[in-house]
Amino acid sequence: MNRRDAADLAGTVGLGAWLAFGVLTAVVIGRNGAPLWPDDGFLAWSLGHRPDVAEALARGVTGTGSGAVPYVLTVLAGLVAGRTARRRMGAAALGLACLGAGQALRYGVMEAVHRPRPAHADWAASAGGWAFPSGHTTTAALTAGLLIVAVSLRAPRGATSLRIVIGCWGVLVGLSRVYLGVHWFTDVIGGWLFATGWLGVCLYAMTRCLPASFVSGPPRTPDSPTEGHAPQDPGRRGRSRPA
Repeated sequence: MNRRDAADLAGTVGLGAWLAFGVLTAVVIGRNGAPLWPDDGFLAWSLGHRPDVAEALARGVTGTGSGAVPYVLTVLAGLVAGRTARRRMGAAALGLACLGAGQALRYGVMEAVHRPRPAHADWAASAGGWAFPSGHTTTAALTAGLLIVAVSLRAPRGATSLRIVIGCWGVLVGLSRVYLGVHWFTDVIGGWLFATGWLGVCLYAMTRCLPASFVSGPPRTPDSPTEGHAPQDPGRRGRSRPA
């Protein structure tokens, strides 16, 4: 896939996610933040299926969606994406900018929507602020997306299992918020859509604006061997080609 196709794909996916997020946000606002049709069912299920071990595991998973962990993983994504020390630092800085700006924008949306969380009596973890969109979900999804992009740049035809593991982590962080009773399920859906839309915008801008060499190796020199052309044997110089 060339750069233009990659940019168009990122832009298309991002635009679709933003449209879906806008519709969901309008519905949430129209209902004055009240639970939507899937919310009560998911919360009721989580309240009835909370053995101690599962609850402890969910707390561990949800803890990776905030604090230093996402930022460390974002820096790691930048180090994986770049090929030289300078480009690795640049990619890490761009990743942190994407994550930080996305967090700020998400916080603004959360304050504007003012959706209440589920009843405090149902919580099995600490939480603060308004509910929509879920902050842990958004942060983990953005981080997972940046990691998947970095892995795909370095191993475009491999590392499928690693990409699946990263994606599952991003999904599980969001689901853990519903399981622990601190978010409605539609808060989590909103977080996934928001993260997809923002990541699409960032990738589109990076693909369009950054030079092609930013995440690729140094350009080939005229003397560098190319695929399908073996290097010339020095020992054959001066020999006549057989008839």
